Amino acid sequence: MKSVLIANRGEIVVRVARTLRRMDIESVAIYSEADRNSVHVRVADRSVELKGFPSSEVYLQSQLIIEIAKQEKVDGIFPGYGFLSENAEFARQCEKEGICFIGPTSEQIYQFGLKHISYELACEAKIPVLPRSELLNDIEDAKRQALRIEYPVMLKSTAGSGGKGMCRCWNEEDLENVYETVQRSAQKYLQNDGLYVEKYVEYGRHIEIQIFGDGKGFVRSFAERDCSLQRRNQKIVEETPAANLSDEIRCAMSNAAVQLASLVKYRSVGTVEFILDEKSKKFYFLEVNCRLQVEHPVTEMIYGIDLVEWMIKLSHNERIEQLEDFPKPIGCAIEVRLCSENPLNDFCPSTGKIYEIEFPQTTEDIRIDTWICNGIEICSFYDSLLAKIIVHGQNRQETIEKLSLVLQQIHLYGIETNLHFLRQLISSNFFLNEQNLSLQFLSKVFHYEPKGIEIVQSGTFTTIQDYPGRIGFWNVGIPPSGPM
Repeated sequence: MKSVLIANRGEIVVRVARTLRRMDIESVAIYSEADRNSVHVRVADRSVELKGFPSSEVYLQSQLIIEIAKQEKVDGIFPGYGFLSENAEFARQCEKEGICFIGPTSEQIYQFGLKHISYELACEAKIPVLPRSELLNDIEDAKRQALRIEYPVMLKSTAGSGGKGMCRCWNEEDLENVYETVQRSAQKYLQNDGLYVEKYVEYGRHIEIQIFGDGKGFVRSFAERDCSLQRRNQKIVEETPAANLSDEIRCAMSNAAVQLASLVKYRSVGTVEFILDEKSKKFYFLEVNCRLQVEHPVTEMIYGIDLVEWMIKLSHNERIEQLEDFPKPIGCAIEVRLCSENPLNDFCPSTGKIYEIEFPQTTEDIRIDTWICNGIEICSFYDSLLAKIIVHGQNRQETIEKLSLVLQQIHLYGIETNLHFLRQLISSNFFLNEQNLSLQFLSKVFHYEPKGIEIVQSGTFTTIQDYPGRIGFWNVGIPPSGPM
């Protein structure tokens, strides 16, 4: 393989290009008009602008991307995550055009991409699943099924992934209020308006198993990841291995993931997600993500591997030595997501120019995956992720201490972010206590106290001051020798 087009944007493009360069493979990036100053455009060996569509839609134009791949004469397409990464039709188009799709087969993406089919496969593999409905006909059908399953329930899109296309409903009124909204959103963003309801586990943990299959029936599983700290079904903190988890459950989840993936002779990377009921200590199948996960770096850190390299090697039948001589995991790794969100405004997305960004020096135990730089404009078209900060240590406590120090060394000016929230979260005793980890952590355990102000209306004599400011300089500052 000589060249690969990365059909994505942002930090994942920077991360994949890094591996391609080390493998002596040329990288080709694509970018929207809004992304023209992104770091991912500069780090690639070649970059091509996507024209003719709004910036908000352009990364979803499969035919345009394939035409660029043919024009640039690339050997393969790396989909990343989000956008077209789990679009079975896009994978089929690549296969039809003779372009290697670096990931699972189109049939596997189709099977696991539609939740009602993946549930059937999970049942065939004898993996426990939550009570759920078939695809719903309308709101009346949804209400009947929800009563049968018993509230609370989750209303979900059958094509949903990454926390999108779902909504929790505590009662029938909630279900009536959100049904059409979820259906419209599913059609718009997932091109499939099929919905179903599923039992909601109130006191649960989100545990997932990273897998890698050779496409011939052999599947490896890796140490589990705990992704329970979420807001609006979006992950904020991910760690591996999962703390406060019995070896029995750990082993059973791993075996279930391998059993399911082996059933379809799974190819490349994937993640099998489970919900663990903290009360009953039973786990249930949620879904399979047929792609590289955002949080894959924590797995790479404790194993000392490069999953992107494995995907590329498998795609052109090159031997993966570490898949045979499987390494043992060492220590603990935690990832946090730095996002352009305003904590004072219920973590709504924030936009604007980043005037200055400063990250600490990376090491073997400190990794930062990002796409931003000084002067870059953050727009509202895309996901709010600015950077992933990943830290590795010998144990969970050491890793938390390291991560806390790293977060203190990050400085970002120009837009509102969740940086202070992450600092407060990681340094809290609530997070250190592994008994607290659950999907309820951010809503019922940890309470964030924003240290900021919002200027509603300014005036001629308005000043913003920081305490204690510059001390000991009588002739400097307003007021002198005081807060600035």
